[in-house]
This record gives sequence, C-alpha cells and structure tokens, in this order.
Amino acid sequence: MHIKELFNQKNLVFSFEIFPPKVTSSIETIYETLEELKDLTPDFISVTYGAGGSLKDNKTCELSSLVKNKYGIEALAHLTCINSTREDIDSIINELKENNIENILALRGDILKGKNIIGEYNYAFELIRKIKENNNFGIAGACYPEGHIECESLEKDIKELKRKVDAGAEHLISQLFFDNNTFYEFLNRTEQKNIKVPIQAGIMPVVNKKQIERIVKISGATLPKKFIKILDKYEYDKEAIRDAGIAYAVEQIVDLVSSGVKGIHLYTMNNPYIARRITESTKSIFNSINKDVAV
Repeated sequence: MHIKELFNQKNLVFSFEIFPPKVTSSIETIYETLEELKDLTPDFISVTYGAGGSLKDNKTCELSSLVKNKYGIEALAHLTCINSTREDIDSIINELKENNIENILALRGDILKGKNIIGEYNYAFELIRKIKENNNFGIAGACYPEGHIECESLEKDIKELKRKVDAGAEHLISQLFFDNNTFYEFLNRTEQKNIKVPIQAGIMPVVNKKQIERIVKISGATLPKKFIKILDKYEYDKEAIRDAGIAYAVEQIVDLVSSGVKGIHLYTMNNPYIARRITESTKSIFNSINKDVAV
C-alpha cells in the first residue's frame, strides 16, 4: 500500500521512525524492538538510511523488509542521494522492489565535511523525480518547520519544498520541533504556496540533556523557554527528565491532533519503552479521531 492511501482512509495517521543497528551488529539485535513496536499498531514504520547516509554496509533495505514482510507493517525506506551515483540509486530501488517495499522517503542526505560530493543528484527533488520514473513507489519528502539549517531563509526553504511536491512527493514528514506554534505557522505558509499534500508532525521525545543539545546543533531547532526550564531542572535526574520529556511530547501531540494535524511521526530512537508510554497516553484520543473511519 502506498502511504498516501492511509491519509485517504484515516483522519489521523500515526507512525514510528527506527534506525538500523550499527554496521558491526547483526540485524537480529532489533527484533525485540520491533516485536514491542508491532504491539503498538503504528500505521507505518520508517527506516533511516544508515549512519551518515553511507551506501556501504547499509541495512536500510534489510530492516525495511523485516518491518514489512516479517511484522506485517507498512515500511517507509529512507533513501539519500548526495553521495550516490545513478547506478547506486538504481541498485537500491531495485533491491527495495524485490523486497516488496512500496514507499520511499527521498532525502538529499548530509554533506560530510572534508568529502567531495560524488553523486549525480544534488537535491531531494531530483531524487524524487528519479523515483517517480519507476511509478511503483509511494514517495514521501522531508520538511523543516523552522527551515533547513543550511537554507538562508524559511521562505526559500518552502520554495524548495514546493519543488519536492511538484516532482512527486505525496506526503511530507517534518523535522522535530518543540513549539507547536512554529509548526502551525509553517502549515499556514505551505498553504499559501499551494502545497496540498498531507504533512505529518515529527515529534522527538527528549530523554536527556546531552541528546537534545546534540540534536539541536544538527537540526537548528529552537527550544522554548518552558522546555529549557524542564531540561535545567531535571538534567541530573535520569528518570525525571525521561518522564518530563515523555509528558512534553504527549502534550505536544494532544495539542497538534486536537488542532487538526493529519499525522504524527514519532522519532523513537529505537526505544520501545518511550514509544509505548506515548502511544498508551494518546491511544484513546487517536481512536476518538478515527472512530468514524472505516478502514
């Protein structure tokens, strides 16, 4: 099933992101995580594209196949293009086809410091256009409520987003954010640019201060004052900051879905305990939103 059909069938789509195990680890190390995530009945699970977006030893297809073919959950395989040749991309697309994967999240990928760009695709919209040629995949794109960290302005970034949609992206998943008003303003801007595809809100539960400092540095996401207060108050209490982070994520989600947001994408960090806590706290609300929908 193409993921866009889920948005046609449901008022609210709920999904998880996971990442492959380290290159030195066996794929079996994630079985227990998937067993627990399966019980939470997500609409789909996205699988990130290896460490640093590297082609060598990439386990994205293997893990996506596990999600789809062993656990019966729709898989969204991430695919980056910045350091891949046309032949690389063709090879991965064919491997995904062979493994019954029907959906791809098309990304440019990170430009690694000190390394030359060797790929034939410099932008995500070019990869989307390439995937669209196959006409066999549902295609998702990424969006950035505060603008991509490398982009000079949010206005320019939304113009780039429009290029992704015009190239064939059928739904979008947002980068994490911690202020819902930022996301609502972003949605208004996308509407003004005639971007009509469903946009999922990406939610990252924060479980420790170092984690969020690293993520903010990479993503450029802004931390609201009330969130900083939480981090400062509980940073030395592991259990308290975990519970506060879960509570903050739940508060975000409840506000988002009550305001009509069409999808929530939870960045699980391969932590089924946190995914379960959040899912159980929001399940009745999600059920209420989808109760009149025949799936």
